[in-house]
Amino acid sequence: MDTFLEQLPIVIKSLNVGFLQTLKLFFVTLLGAVPLGMLISLGTQSKIKPLKWILNIFIWIIRGTPLMIQLLIIFYFPGLVFNKPIWGGEESGRFLASAIAFIINYACYFSEIFRGGMIGIPVGQTEAGMVLGMSKSQIFFKVKLLQMIKRVLPPMTNEILTLVKDTSLARIIALQEVIWAGQAFMKGSQGISGVIWPMFFTGVYYLICNGILTVVLGGLEKKLEYFR
Repeated sequence: MDTFLEQLPIVIKSLNVGFLQTLKLFFVTLLGAVPLGMLISLGTQSKIKPLKWILNIFIWIIRGTPLMIQLLIIFYFPGLVFNKPIWGGEESGRFLASAIAFIINYACYFSEIFRGGMIGIPVGQTEAGMVLGMSKSQIFFKVKLLQMIKRVLPPMTNEILTLVKDTSLARIIALQEVIWAGQAFMKGSQGISGVIWPMFFTGVYYLICNGILTVVLGGLEKKLEYFR
């Protein structure tokens, strides 16, 4: 018991540092993937067929392959091509490679959710906007956008909660997120070796984070109920 109490502050401090890295990756991914996903979604509905085909093939490849493989390719493949690691060996380089992989991956998933949300809006609303003399951009931002957000929020919530947990995959390229921090105590870190209980503590971090996100996104969904 004394050993546990002595180790607890060390473990919590290390997990806090790892979880800050997890949160950083989560928010950077979300900030990059949402607008990129919207652009990709608009591109897949473009009348320019080559653009539409290229984007659809790209989405198919990204959604059809594991995120872990994409992380490994983005981090290691450029170094094999140029005979020099472009990301460097520092934590900042590993974070940047992770962020790029996560943004591309989640943008493709978000794009399909956005596409479904836009298709679900009745065509008559677009026609009515055109009759009123509104431009396509005005129709999109003033008529379609909030309705689309209402439609896509439930599936987006699921993807966002999954993103929180998927950040743990970044440890495959040695990004020191929260699970990496927990595993380090099993291998020997800061004088602590062969203990597994820090790994269980990492689950608490994910539960708290996803609990807060569920409440926040659930509240946002209720505010948009007037679109029913």
